[in-house]
Amino acid sequence: MKKPLPIGVENFEEIVKSGYYYVDKTMFIKELLDLKGKVNLFTRPRRFGKTLNLSMLRYFFEDTGDTKQNARSKELFRGMKIMEEGESYTGQMGRYPVMNLTLKSAKQENWENAYFFILRGIAIEFDRHRSIVEREKVKLTHEEYESYMDVAAERADEKQIRSSLQLFCRCMHKITGEKTVILIDEYDVPLESSYFRGYYGKMVDFIRSLFESSLKTNEYLQFAVITGCMRISKESIFTGLNHLKMISILDQRYSEHFGFTESEVFQMMSHYEVESRFPIMKEWYNGYRFGNTQVYNPWSVINFMYDLYADCNAFPRPYWINTSSNDIIRDLIARADRETKGEIEMLLKGGTMDIQVHEEITYEDMHGSGENLWNFLYLTGYLTKESEYFKESSIFLRVRIPNTEVKTIYQNTILKWMRAAFRKENFHDLYRAMEDGNAERMREILTRQLFDSISFYDSAENFYHGFLTGILSQSENYLVKSNRESGNGRSDIMVKSPSLRGRSFIIEVKVSDFIDDLEKDAQKALGQIYDKKYQEELRAEGYRKIDCYGIAFYRKDCEVRFGGN
Repeated sequence: MKKPLPIGVENFEEIVKSGYYYVDKTMFIKELLDLKGKVNLFTRPRRFGKTLNLSMLRYFFEDTGDTKQNARSKELFRGMKIMEEGESYTGQMGRYPVMNLTLKSAKQENWENAYFFILRGIAIEFDRHRSIVEREKVKLTHEEYESYMDVAAERADEKQIRSSLQLFCRCMHKITGEKTVILIDEYDVPLESSYFRGYYGKMVDFIRSLFESSLKTNEYLQFAVITGCMRISKESIFTGLNHLKMISILDQRYSEHFGFTESEVFQMMSHYEVESRFPIMKEWYNGYRFGNTQVYNPWSVINFMYDLYADCNAFPRPYWINTSSNDIIRDLIARADRETKGEIEMLLKGGTMDIQVHEEITYEDMHGSGENLWNFLYLTGYLTKESEYFKESSIFLRVRIPNTEVKTIYQNTILKWMRAAFRKENFHDLYRAMEDGNAERMREILTRQLFDSISFYDSAENFYHGFLTGILSQSENYLVKSNRESGNGRSDIMVKSPSLRGRSFIIEVKVSDFIDDLEKDAQKALGQIYDKKYQEELRAEGYRKIDCYGIAFYRKDCEVRFGGN
């Protein structure tokens, strides 16, 4: 029997106990202990194993206060790589109190809801340790005990919550004699969400207080591991943390502990006997570089493996599209000027661009320069490093789109937002030109829209067809039928009035290989309508006023030819 695949399972204990396939990342523990970082911030894209790694750390280090439970936790690591590293590492097992806090659920539309979910996350961790505190409460002052119980019961006010992690560490140290390990997952989720929803300043102030009390002035801290997509520091969230170690995707350290290496992916495919599809797996989900390590997207690999195990000929899909926030790309496209759109087109064609690295930019910096926008896309996994170089004491990266999956996400997302933008525009002038047989005016309107759009030249005909259909669909007076989507060999686009006494149009689309071919191809498209008698379908429905248009496209230019009934 093959092991089940852990789709969406981020709890280390559940993965091991339930017999899921697990890619052994326990050497992360060894490197963490070897480097002895006091406060470690790991920045990686969403769904690259951060939550699962923190869960693994919790089960390795945590003293639950229950001897039997500690033994069960140690049993989870039987046969794993860390167990071969000797007593200096295994002796750390089950030794420390652990605060395992996730801020993932703080992605909310307003401050009140975001604060509620942060409070709830802290309260859950306090409640998880309640039995230890109840059993040993004589070691605490009355005020400490009452404050602890207020947090656990969600009765604490905001001032108490701001210092709650420090309170937890102090109480645990008094009870166990050990300092606390703090694990904070997705710390930047509430910051990103608050930026796009208008309560950024309030959230920054709160997170700063929470972190300062627990990470800066906390004598009861053993060490901390924090994860997120980006390093947010200019807002002084990490003020005075001289012992902070920031490990980004540029760092050589810890480079293979988040995401899957190529050997890990091939070993998994061999286990499920689908290694023949390895080239497709690599084309779609490889391409990331953390330090100098080639990394695959683990979420997408596992999901594709799930489909392959059921059908070895399954098609790959962009599994990552709904798991990672697209707010940044949406904002980029909405504000993009023609130069930026040209750069996006160049990347979509497989090109590269050079950017200067700014690892400490803030959300408020995003629109300060084009460089900041590209840095956001790089840090969140939408671009990857091809090479790096130093220039004038600064790091520069040559970046590209990582793989086919991310390219597909760009295309799908951009097309969706372009259609939304089309819906906001008034295309009465285009329809008036169609009704008047004014091919020159149609060309002017369409060319202007092309200059404001982003085209995908590797699937040009589909793009231009979708571009034209999206514009024409905005009319309230006409119905648009896209025959290309049904693949029935008829004309590309039919536009018709709901009334059979009204106007109707047939449009055939061609894509030219060279700009000098535009006029010839537009005439060829028009001729095809008559040669193949595309009007007959509309005549059979009862329409009598049928105009025909042939339109040819080449990049940002087009040509239109008109023919009557």
